[in-house]
Amino acid sequence: MKKISLGLMGLLLTLPVFAQEVTLNGANTAWILTSTALVLFMTLPGLALFYAGLVRVKNVLSVLMQCFAIACVVSLAWLIAGYSLAFGSGNALIGDFSMFMLVGVTEEALAGDIPLSLHAMYQMTFAIITPALIVGAFAERMKFSSMLIFSLLWLFLVYIPICHWVWASTGWLFAMGLIDFAGGTVVHITAGIAALVAALVIGRRNGFPSIAMPPHNMTMTVTGAGMLWVGWFGFNAGSALAANGNAAMAMLVTHISAAAGAFAWMLIEWIKFKKPSALGIVTGMVAGLGTITPASGNVGPGGALIIGISAGVICFYMTQFIKRKLKIDDSLDVFPVHGVGGILGTFLVGIFASTQLGAFSGQGFAAGVESMSGQIQIQLIGIVATLGYTAVVTYLLLKLTSLFTGGLRVTAEEESVGLDLSLHEEDGYKL
Repeated sequence: MKKISLGLMGLLLTLPVFAQEVTLNGANTAWILTSTALVLFMTLPGLALFYAGLVRVKNVLSVLMQCFAIACVVSLAWLIAGYSLAFGSGNALIGDFSMFMLVGVTEEALAGDIPLSLHAMYQMTFAIITPALIVGAFAERMKFSSMLIFSLLWLFLVYIPICHWVWASTGWLFAMGLIDFAGGTVVHITAGIAALVAALVIGRRNGFPSIAMPPHNMTMTVTGAGMLWVGWFGFNAGSALAANGNAAMAMLVTHISAAAGAFAWMLIEWIKFKKPSALGIVTGMVAGLGTITPASGNVGPGGALIIGISAGVICFYMTQFIKRKLKIDDSLDVFPVHGVGGILGTFLVGIFASTQLGAFSGQGFAAGVESMSGQIQIQLIGIVATLGYTAVVTYLLLKLTSLFTGGLRVTAEEESVGLDLSLHEEDGYKL
């Protein structure tokens, strides 16, 4: 039977680890240095441009500002205590303060066969993009102060605990055997569920859904989408934490799923609305990327093809259902794309955890079915635990933030003028 690859989870038994028995691997270090830059590139400028193009012209700078500010505040929080709480040994629920202010992270300290400082930096880029994804749910209507406070609290009370559960060797979902190679639960389900809760708590934009609110600049969005596609190779293939065959396969299946998701979404839109759109094809691409993320180190090209097509179809119809039937103003479709994609991918990896289309390689059929069934149960536990915890804590944090800032939303007048001018006294299109 093929050995399951745990990606980021399989790195260490305890942090920090110093260079005594293992020596630094130059090839692995070079690849993770590259991957770290690629993942940061996903947020700045990739996600920032992707989101900024989707909002109305009067709010474009506010979205760019939110992504940039989150990158700054999360980086500082990660330095102070975030990395230690996420990857310190601690207990089954949370890490400890053994690496407070990154103490012990020296040039000689290793995490596996790469520098410990590099692992801390690589993980920082994951911590940056996750709360940045949530921005899409409350775009064009949340106070900047509320966004900052909520993002910081959410990092410590949602992202870091779940990161520890899934990727730290002492985490309870790690011990159970949950497969999440690069962030289906840790990144996409948490961000997607938080986005849905935020959209419900904050409420709709003024005029939604009766007034059309089309993207102001699809060229900007497609540019950002291309950056996300390229950056995602660092996200998924980098999660092998080595320059090896596992990383190469993760890169291949990531690309296949993105292409399949984009093409499936485009075809459905073409059939349903008679014309394919640039917005549709790039949204399908993101759905394919998010859905393959938890499975990327454990499926082959055939499995990736099915996962990508499933992502394009299911996320398309979920987007229609959320906006048109339920009329929930998740402004930039964070939940139906990232949340649903993360749930779908985390479930499907239990079926396709093989280099081939099934999970039965090297086994008898009955043994393969039993093995697959057991893994699916573990994946479902991980999904439910992540979903439930994120929903409850996110709701409480939004309410707490509202008390701190005197409300989450800008005033009706500020929303009408636009956040660029009302909050930042700037106009992104003034020459």
